[in-house]
Amino acid sequence: MIYSRSAMGAEQFATLAPKCVEIYQEAPISYMTAHSQELLARLAAAVPVVPVTTRTQAQFDRVTLPGSPFPYAVVSNGGRILVDGTDDAAWRASIDDAVRSSAADLDTVVAELKRRTDDSWVKSLRIADDLFCYLVVDLDAQPADFLADWTQWCGRHGWTVSQQGRKIYATPGCVTKSSAIGEVRRRLVDSGRITADAPLISAGDGWLDADLLEASDAAIRPSHGELENLGWNRAHVAVTEHSGALAGEEILTWFCDYVRSVSPDDINQDAVNELEATP
Repeated sequence: MIYSRSAMGAEQFATLAPKCVEIYQEAPISYMTAHSQELLARLAAAVPVVPVTTRTQAQFDRVTLPGSPFPYAVVSNGGRILVDGTDDAAWRASIDDAVRSSAADLDTVVAELKRRTDDSWVKSLRIADDLFCYLVVDLDAQPADFLADWTQWCGRHGWTVSQQGRKIYATPGCVTKSSAIGEVRRRLVDSGRITADAPLISAGDGWLDADLLEASDAAIRPSHGELENLGWNRAHVAVTEHSGALAGEEILTWFCDYVRSVSPDDINQDAVNELEATP
């Protein structure tokens, strides 16, 4: 939903006049188009919207999204569930237990990663939330065989690898967005906020989103990013016509159209009517 200036590209940035939604170290770094902001605000008024990201809580908190504050958000790739902006300690404890019982520990993974890399192509190695790690790399200098070899090693040790642009993530295989969203969905049903048969719809562009898209009743991905590069497709997953920030607008339009077509009894019908007014 949000894009850096470079990810938008010069033409989109100039023609769409995006608005800044994230400032880091006193500089604007992420943007949304005005139309995307309007669509997301209307969508959040109509149905439960749950932001889901590989960002840590600190990184997520830097972003100002329309429709916020959100009752639930999933950060750290499913490693944390935020409830009204506050970390759910019990969920994180369950994640730590799952990692200990099913995957190599973070120190082992980081040590192996350091053994396989050097400063000639790695700009930095970062630890996220004491849970996973990622590299920031020089794409032109990255060894051609690194990703495949690293993926094989991680697979044998219970970890998953994903390359998204200049970042190469290694995450425990048991830490997934789908499991965290499954828990959020259970709580929404138990609280009466949604019915047990309410559909789950989602969007994502990277390998770390694939499990969430698979678990959804319907989903959409942009025609750019890691899944596009992998040629990843499923019958229930639509693909946008546009790329960049226009794909973000297309995804949100698809969400709104889906909500209008389903129109369940337990959502805000007045807000759904507002969706119908969206150009």
